[in-house]
Amino acid sequence: MNLKIVFEDTHLLVCYKPAGVPVQSARVGARDCESILKNYLYEKNPQKGAPYLGLIHRLDQPVEGLLVFAKTEEAAADLSRQLQDGRMKKSYLAVRRAVDKSTKSSSKSVEDCGKTVKNVENSVENWIEITDYLRKNGRENRSEIVKAGTSGAKKAVLSYRILEAADGRELAEIRLLTGRHHQIRVQMAGRGTPLIGDQKYGAVSENVDIVDKLYPALCAYRLEFLHPKTGKSLTFQIKPENPVFAPFHFG
Repeated sequence: MNLKIVFEDTHLLVCYKPAGVPVQSARVGARDCESILKNYLYEKNPQKGAPYLGLIHRLDQPVEGLLVFAKTEEAAADLSRQLQDGRMKKSYLAVRRAVDKSTKSSSKSVEDCGKTVKNVENSVENWIEITDYLRKNGRENRSEIVKAGTSGAKKAVLSYRILEAADGRELAEIRLLTGRHHQIRVQMAGRGTPLIGDQKYGAVSENVDIVDKLYPALCAYRLEFLHPKTGKSLTFQIKPENPVFAPFHFG
């Protein structure tokens, strides 16, 4: 099994999903998280028959990180409520191209798209909140930043802080306040700071290593929620496996 079980009890299961593995797939026989975990649960207790596995949230196929699944319908209902009302907190780490201070592309993006940016110094202690309006292009499986009021546009909000910078790259911690299609990748690229390795939203420069091009440097590294049965606060945290993160220090 190419997933790592981080935590499991009779109510839920937390796992690490590697980049490149889909959470769910319509293709018969696909090696997605849902089918892998159902097979795992069945093999543990074949006498119980087909196991229940509730899908609570998703990660894009190229993104690595933590996922929680419910093992009972009651746990699924409770965890879904936590996701909807904001009690479930998901934090991401990303490596992006550093801001090019010689251009005004970032500020132009802010003006054109109606974003609001807090006027705080970008340090470990402070967070920057950004707002965009995104429209999904289903045919090309991508999203784009558009003006407020555009048909099909949805408001997208996240906050981030820069933890470390080195060699023209920045390690950012990100918290999503909305869950839009490719949101982090689109909003970072919209400021002229695309994620390293993101060939869909950021041009890959000639001096980027081949390994950097495999997947966007994005990891859902921290997951917080309340246990659906006991109400106990649970926090899980991992280190990204993408080698692009290796030069940075965190954890």
